[in-house]
Amino acid sequence: MSGFEGPLAARAGLLLLLGAAFVLTLSGVPALLLPRRSLSGSRWTVRLTLAGCAAGIAGAVALLAASAPAVLRLPGLFLGEGQLGGDALSGFFALPVLFVGGLGAVYGRTYWDPRRHPRHGRRLQFSYGLALASLLLLLAARDGFTFLIAWETMALATYFLVVTEEARAEVRAAGWTYLLYSHAALLCLVALFALQAQLGGGFAFGAIPATAAPKALTALFALALVGFGIKAGVMPLHSWLPDAHASAPSHVSALMSGVVLKMGIYGLVRTLGLVAAPPLSWGVVLLVAGGLSAFFGVVFALAQHDLKKLLAYHSIENIGIILLGLGLAMAGRATGRADWVVLGMAGCLLHVWNHALFKSLLFFGAGSVLHATGSREIDLQGGLAKRMPATAGLFLVGAVAICALPPLNGFVSELAIFLGLARAALGPGPAWAALPAAALAATGALAVACFVKVYGIVFLGTPRSEAAAAAKEAPAPMLRPMALLAAACVAIGIAPGLFAPAVDRGIAAWAEDTGALLGWGRFLPLGRLAVVAALLILLTALISLRLAPLCRRARERQPELPTWDCGFAGASPRLQYTASSFAELITSRFGWVLAPRFRWPRIEGPFPEASSFHSEIADSVLERLLRPGVRWLVRLSERLRRYHQGSLQQYLLYVVIALVILLLVSLQPWWPVERLGGS
Repeated sequence: MSGFEGPLAARAGLLLLLGAAFVLTLSGVPALLLPRRSLSGSRWTVRLTLAGCAAGIAGAVALLAASAPAVLRLPGLFLGEGQLGGDALSGFFALPVLFVGGLGAVYGRTYWDPRRHPRHGRRLQFSYGLALASLLLLLAARDGFTFLIAWETMALATYFLVVTEEARAEVRAAGWTYLLYSHAALLCLVALFALQAQLGGGFAFGAIPATAAPKALTALFALALVGFGIKAGVMPLHSWLPDAHASAPSHVSALMSGVVLKMGIYGLVRTLGLVAAPPLSWGVVLLVAGGLSAFFGVVFALAQHDLKKLLAYHSIENIGIILLGLGLAMAGRATGRADWVVLGMAGCLLHVWNHALFKSLLFFGAGSVLHATGSREIDLQGGLAKRMPATAGLFLVGAVAICALPPLNGFVSELAIFLGLARAALGPGPAWAALPAAALAATGALAVACFVKVYGIVFLGTPRSEAAAAAKEAPAPMLRPMALLAAACVAIGIAPGLFAPAVDRGIAAWAEDTGALLGWGRFLPLGRLAVVAALLILLTALISLRLAPLCRRARERQPELPTWDCGFAGASPRLQYTASSFAELITSRFGWVLAPRFRWPRIEGPFPEASSFHSEIADSVLERLLRPGVRWLVRLSERLRRYHQGSLQQYLLYVVIALVILLLVSLQPWWPVERLGGS
């Protein structure tokens, strides 16, 4: 094929990736054709999804191993020349899409059983496969037109995933908000690719020369940051994210948080990589946006008492951490610091993988809790470690990973970013370079506090509701995907050197001048990290083996051993910490941004009725900025509507008045005729 260029491995990888997209597009057809309550359609859908994901993983690995990218030209089909391509960067981002997507399909078949959800189970499975296919097409797009088609397909497919339970008003509201933000992002991207075509000479992705006008480059950066930042959930462009992730089914939430958000990061990485000489200010803006998103994302998460909303805000936090790495790399390219580029991009790319793994694991765990208790409310859980030990153990792995604690994967990627920021702060650069490092450190500390709250209230203590007391362990088809995700978190944590070549390939695809020469293992002691991680795991295993016989003998002596109650036998579960009270000491310091709302009844009379206290943390940007702005626009449109809903006589009167005004203006000697377009 004359329009198909590149080494054999890259071309094979691209074809496998496109074939996987085709299979995934058709994966939901059996569920649509077979009866609603039939399990055979669901089974065939899962099989096709797994087959497509397996083929795509093979293609992504081939792209990572290829010596050069592959390009498939499609002349005459699009504006200019349409192109599809595959390189190491595409393969790197495709791996979490396919891994998480395949596990989500297996998890979702049991979690969203078509026999219990006959109305919307089939639509869910079809939209799920279509979303995965659009993600692969997005990664393969090499021109603006193809990219926008894949982008809009992804937005519509994920919209239908979000509104799976459209009968609920809050779900419909979340879906409309998501759709509004998605189309705002689309408008920015249309302008972005139009400007990129003007600067680069066409819609095909190509290097933007350093001689481009500074104002044009600034506009390109602003459009990319807003357009892709909306999809990534960067503060303050994040308001769609918490409700959308909380409203969707849990395996869909895992897909959106772990994978779909990364398309915004991919767009930024791909677009900004086209600029030959980016200014330093771009890196500074990304560092500021990343620091604010990371810090305030975890602050909002700490204040939540809805388990899935809490995890959604942690997605904003981790997107901020990824932006810190990208901002450091951009600053390195602007200043010629290869170590900043390598460490920043290594942390950025590896955290794309890591966040996809541990956040999907946490959303699967939250789905198991919701499946067992019927509630996302943290304060209605408690004591689930006894009733759901496997879920509790796997959720703990994800919690340790997201807190960036050794020996798991989150520690490795955040350490790379932190070391890069430390190099920038300790070097000859400006003093403000230390602020992103401080923001990253504070974010990590608050994340630990948040997940101590979550794990302690949900899995420890005593049950706070009848549903929690009667909870049962999640079925095996839901536990197996969680176990594989947990194993991947452990593998990257204890053996980061095994994954270093893939990271190096991704860096080289983005910045050939530095990434191809310097491996990130040169700046990060990967071997020592592996030894420390192995020792920590060995120590944990030895302690567990030592304690296991003691626990077993204790259970034999007293099978119904109660939970430790601090000496107050028979105390009410209401005396335990709640999600709000646990975090109150920290969240009270951020009341100016959280703006908590409280509701409690007035207690009257000598024998008052039972009362309750309720607190709510709404999204500040949505409540203080967007919704008042929308209400103002509605009021303005209501006032203007009367002027275009009158009679014919009124319209004629408007025309006469306009003509009279124009006549009077044209007759004034002091008014230049040229202003009216005259000669």
